[in-house]
Order: sequence, then C-alpha cells, then structure tokens
Amino acid sequence: MPAKPTSATLFAYQVGFGDCFLLRFTYPGMLRHVLIDFGTTGLPKNTARGHMVRVANDIAARCGGCLDAVVATHRHEDHISGFATTASGDGPGDIIRGLKPKVVVQPWTEDPRLAVDATGPALARRRHALAARTLARMQEVSRHAVSALDADPRGFREVAAQLRFIGEDNIANLSAVKNLAVMGRKHVYVHHESKSGLEDILPGVRTHVLGPPTLRQTDTIARQRDRDPAEFWQLRLRSLVEERELADGAVLFPGSVAAQGGKLPQATRWLADRMKRARAQELLQIVRSLDDAMNNTSVILLFQTTRKKLLFPGDAQIENWAYTLSKAKYRDLLASVDLYKVGHHGSLNATPRSMWARFKKKGKAGTPGRLTSVMSTRPGKHGHEASNTEVPRETLVTELGSESELHSTHLLAEGMLFETVEIPL
Repeated sequence: MPAKPTSATLFAYQVGFGDCFLLRFTYPGMLRHVLIDFGTTGLPKNTARGHMVRVANDIAARCGGCLDAVVATHRHEDHISGFATTASGDGPGDIIRGLKPKVVVQPWTEDPRLAVDATGPALARRRHALAARTLARMQEVSRHAVSALDADPRGFREVAAQLRFIGEDNIANLSAVKNLAVMGRKHVYVHHESKSGLEDILPGVRTHVLGPPTLRQTDTIARQRDRDPAEFWQLRLRSLVEERELADGAVLFPGSVAAQGGKLPQATRWLADRMKRARAQELLQIVRSLDDAMNNTSVILLFQTTRKKLLFPGDAQIENWAYTLSKAKYRDLLASVDLYKVGHHGSLNATPRSMWARFKKKGKAGTPGRLTSVMSTRPGKHGHEASNTEVPRETLVTELGSESELHSTHLLAEGMLFETVEIPL
C-alpha cells in the first residue's frame, strides 16, 4: 500500500504582521516538509535584528536541510518578503533557496509565460496575460503613491500611516519574486481545480486547489483591465507619474518665462488644505482597492488525509472564495475542515460567514474533535477599531476563541519563535 502520514505538525512562526508556516507530515520512516509563505510587514516590538534570518535557519534545522515544497500564496510583502536575498548571500531567501525545494507552488498570475505563450484558447491567453500585467501595473500605482507620501508627508498627515502600510505591502518585492522564480526543481502555477504539484511530494494526502479561479472560470477576481481609460486607477497612475516628474524639476513649458509663486492668500488656504485631504483620501482608497485585488489572487489549498482536512487560504477574500463556495461539492468538503489557517491575519472579509457557518466541527471548549484555528497577525498595524476595520477583527478573534481551539502568534510570549500545533491523523 502507498505510504500514508500518521500525523502532521504545524510550526506557526512569529513574524508579526505576516505569514510563515512550516507544515510537516510524518510518515513511517520519513518526514515531508512544506513551507507556506514567508514574509512580514511589521515584526513584533522588541524583536532583534536579523529575525527573519533566525526563522530561516530554524526552518532549515527542522527540515534537516532539505525542503520538499514551498507555497507562495501571492506576492504581497507580508507573504514573500522573507524570500528576499542579499548581495552577500546570507539573507533569509538565500537560506531557503539553499534547502533546494523540489516544488515551488504559486498562483497562475505569477506564471512568467503568460505574457508570451500561456496555454489555452487565444482569447483566454490574451485575457490572462492582461491580468498578469495588470498586477504589475497595480504595484506601480502603489510605488508612486508611497513616493508621493515621501515627497509631501504633511499633505497626507491624516492617512499617512495607512497609506504607507498598505502601499508598501503592494510594492513589487523584486528580490523575493526573482528568488522564487529560480528556486526549486519544478514550478507549478495553480488555479481552481488544477493539480497542486504536491502529489508525489505528499503520498497519501490529496491536495485540493480551491483558488484562485482563472478568468475562464470567473472574472470576479479581475475587475480592473490592463488598458482601459474608464478604469480610474489607471488614470491615477498617469497623473502620479506626471506629479513626480514635476516635483523632480521637469519644466512644463520649456523656453517660457518662469516665475516662482509665493504662499497662497490667507483667504484661499482652506481650499488648498481641502484639496490635499481629498487627494490623500483618494489615493488611500485606490491603494486599498488594489490591495484587495492582489489578495484575491491567493492560492487556497485544502490538504485532505484519510481522517483530517487542513485549510490554508492565504489572504483570499470573498471574490476569490465566491467561485468555490458556489459549488455544492466544495461547500460539503469545507464543512468538515479540522484545521483552519485564518485568512488575511484575521481580517473579517477573509473569513466568509457562509463558509464559517458551515464548519461542523466548531464548538465550545471540551467538544470532541473540536476545530483548530491558527492565525498569524499583529494588532495595531492595519485598520482602526473606530471604523470596525482593525486587523485582527476583535469580533472574529472572539468567535475563533469561543468556537475553536485558537492558536495565534500575537498571543505568544515575547521571544518565542514559533508555536507548535500537533495534528494526529
């Protein structure tokens, strides 16, 4: 008979606002290790420098110097920044690449072939290539938004912290992206119902790919098109570039007489302030919408053994979930989940109520076979309690603590590198 795992162990690493999970399957006479994401946008307070290197070294030790697979759910900084390398070759990404993972799994949107020779009908190929380029253009908007903030911090004072946090998370992590592209013997770019690439790595484990859907399956994850003058964020990219050029000293009308203006008259200063505030709020809303779009490219994996199901949805939000939840067979499959990696660090819109309501193994403390939930997060980094947008959302944390066995990195004692969650199979 093919080998089957007898237990699983999840190491939930303390990376603050980010995700880093090492999933170990124990077989008779062997271990298999899958690293699911490795990134952060805000380490816990009092965390020593070089923390991500420390995490990478611990991962190397726990997998015995050989990593079987890496899953990078999507390209946000809080999920892939740990894969970044350094010129000296001693960065956390250098360490992970040195573990020679056999397979690297990423969403279909990361496939570098999309721009030239993606498989499928011509129309589908063109649409998928446009969607992939759109992600890059989204990150360009975020880069210019952060540049605008750097150039005029006073003009963004009311939203500066939010704009910087969300904007920087969306900026292309080129070192990490390039490292992931050359890491591993095999690359698999997955979508809803595709093969995971982990079939040979994890015998006796069926790995369902529930998301993201492709554009042929549904276009709910890609409302923005690559070149469409009706898409406002695309127009804003153009204006942001022009603003930066002017700020850098470009001459609008070469050869004409130029004059340096003084301060605005007292009576009109209120209008300038209002315009600055409106511009800041506009940019924040655009960057937020692009952040949602990027989250909706997240890989959603469900690991199924003979007796247990383990769900890892990255940062998938409702637009990504909608396609899977529209199908009865997947609603039924999700109903018996045993371990749930909480989506998007405890954001309320990443745990659909329709899905949570179907989890049959929820229950109060002492319930046999009670659902286990695992969350990696850091309070105070994203959103606000006053607007009910804080992450992690307090109402969700309360529900998770009441109806499941909750393990969260934000509850770890200072200095703890990870929490171990044992899963008998």
